[in-house]
Parts: sequence; C-alpha cells; structure tokens
Amino acid sequence: MKSQETPPSLHFFCGKVAAGKSTLALELAESESAVLISEDLWLTRLFPEEINTFEQYLTLSARLKRILKSHVTELLKTGTSVVMDFPGNTRSQRAWFKSLARDAEVDHCLHYVEKTNAECLVQLKKRNKERPEGSKFTSPEEFMMVTGYFEPPKGEEGFTLRHH
Repeated sequence: MKSQETPPSLHFFCGKVAAGKSTLALELAESESAVLISEDLWLTRLFPEEINTFEQYLTLSARLKRILKSHVTELLKTGTSVVMDFPGNTRSQRAWFKSLARDAEVDHCLHYVEKTNAECLVQLKKRNKERPEGSKFTSPEEFMMVTGYFEPPKGEEGFTLRHH
C-alpha cells in the first residue's frame, strides 16, 4: 500500500506491440495504489466500431488524449498517482506525457519494456487467441508495420527511465 506521504507520480510506457506493457501497467497500478487509465479500454468503450485502420486509431487516440489531459493533470495535482497504459513509442507520444507531468508539477517514470520482435510475436499470438478486453486482433503484418514507427527512448529526452 502506498504511503500518504509519497508524492504523486505519472507512470507511462514504451515498448513494441505485445511487449507486456499492459500487464506491467496493471501490476504497477496495484502496487502503487495508483489510478490506471488504459487507452485500449477507453477507445474500445467509446468507439467500439470506429477503429478499423491504423489512421482511425491515430485520430481517435489524439481525441482521447485531448479529453483526458486536464483530467489526468487534476488527478496528479490532487495527490493521486496515475499509470497511463498508453503507448509512448515515439518521441512525440513521450513529449505528451512529459507535458502532463510538467503541468501537474509531479515526478514521472517512463517504463521501457524491451523485447525482441520474436518475443513480441509469440506474445501477440497468445493475446490474439485470448483477446483480453480492449485488445484488437493484430496480424503479424500489422505488428511489423506499427513496429516500423517505434523509436526507443534516448537519454537526451530527459525522462526518468526504468528498463524492464
């Protein structure tokens, strides 16, 4: 259980599709007594039939971030730690998380879940079979296309970084 004296912090993730980010986010939220906000769940519940292409995902993800920005900032300002199960897989995605922490004046931690493509593809096959709530079927071809956009975090981005 998190101590009342522990200052709030923002946790977010970087890692390829099916690297284990959502599993880690759930575990972290429980261990930190933090609010977990899952992009996959929000998008699935808000737009159940509207995401059929990567471009549609990008559009609706941006809309969701605009909606959640002030909510997350207020949670952090009131002393509640937040675990954002959203991808921080590009510099621009990570910059958004940094702006949340800066606006709320709280510490942050970027959790980098580093896995090989082969490891992710094995996990992807399992996830496609089990289909946990919020997950969409992702083909190996879609995995490779999305992975093409992946940018590992670099030191000059200035994040508090934790490798997993």
